[in-house]
Amino acid sequence: MTLSSTSSLQRYLRVLSIAGSDSGGGAGIQADLKTFSALGCYGMTAISALTAQNTQGVSGIHGVPPAFLKAQLEAVLDDIGADAVKIGMLHSPEVVEVVAWAIDHYQLKQVVLDPVMVATSGDRLMASETVQVLVRELFPRATVITPNLDEAALLLGRDVRELATVDALDEAASALLALGAPAVLLKGGHLPGDQVVDVLALPDGTRKHMHAQRIATPNGHGTGCTLSSAVACYLTQRMPLPLAVGRAREYILNAIAAGANVRTGQGAGPLNHGFNPVAMLTRPLQV
Repeated sequence: MTLSSTSSLQRYLRVLSIAGSDSGGGAGIQADLKTFSALGCYGMTAISALTAQNTQGVSGIHGVPPAFLKAQLEAVLDDIGADAVKIGMLHSPEVVEVVAWAIDHYQLKQVVLDPVMVATSGDRLMASETVQVLVRELFPRATVITPNLDEAALLLGRDVRELATVDALDEAASALLALGAPAVLLKGGHLPGDQVVDVLALPDGTRKHMHAQRIATPNGHGTGCTLSSAVACYLTQRMPLPLAVGRAREYILNAIAAGANVRTGQGAGPLNHGFNPVAMLTRPLQV
């Protein structure tokens, strides 16, 4: 039997998550890997922090030393490579700088930055001194940032929920663009009301307002991680950013609905990531 020629070989669509581990499995690295798998992508990880966490909250955080995060990144990217990167919890300025180095060194092109600062339970996940370094080093290197309103408030230094209007969301998204982000998906799920409105802001002035009916469920743990990971998956398929965001929102709304009546733990439970899994996607090895 002869081996197939290189030209006929395939490879998986590859997505790397640089994020923290959630021991309860609902958010962080665990949610990212579930999302990658459900959407047909080959998932890899570089773990930035370990958390002792469950559906009720975070009881401990252990930061991974920057040198070991760099070793993980080198191991994955020197060998396998990545078509897209999702960035989540980064706990220290030194860790942020390692990630910025990796983006430049490996010329990573599709970078989805979810500035994870506060857990669903309200626990703070990022040191305040890290925020400025995150903005300076990673905003310009990202393809899109995906903050929720609490994270936007920390980034901008002011409350962005006091005016619950689309115009207020547009203004906050514009302010985030002014900080150096190339595109902003500002998630409005923390606003009250039966409708959830997200705003996608592009640097050319385009604003896309995306509406959805709010789903009644206690299971919202890991929604931000899941959405940003889904965007990264669709970007690996070479979709334009607005289409990737639209498809990612469709996926997460279905995942929330599919897990709405399931009880996991005693607090905020996870989504049903695997409600309709996709077979692994491939493309020619040399592409």
